[in-house]
Amino acid sequence: MLEGDIYFVEIPLSGGHEQAGLRPAIIVQADGLEKLPTVLIVPLTSKSKAADFPFTFIIEPDRFNNLDVSSVALVFQLRAIDKKRLKNKIGRIGLEKLGLLKQNLKEIMGLSQ
Repeated sequence: MLEGDIYFVEIPLSGGHEQAGLRPAIIVQADGLEKLPTVLIVPLTSKSKAADFPFTFIIEPDRFNNLDVSSVALVFQLRAIDKKRLKNKIGRIGLEKLGLLKQNLKEIMGLSQ
């Protein structure tokens, strides 16, 4: 499990506006933290309207990410999940999208100053 990998994950229902259910998500935790029981993820959605929110970007399917449909990375929904919720690895995002993801994370956490 490496930063930029895309996994199917089972996100528990919380009753709010958070993403839930079985869905693809990007691993955003730095490599080398395998001993932690949790992992940081950014969930994906196929709802293109979600791209209207700040801190999102679109990922088009390709042979590396193996997504079935255009997906929106919901960076503003960054969360930690138990590693037991990871199902199977689908693919990886490209370096350009990984850079965009990291920039969004810096901005949303106020680390870009």
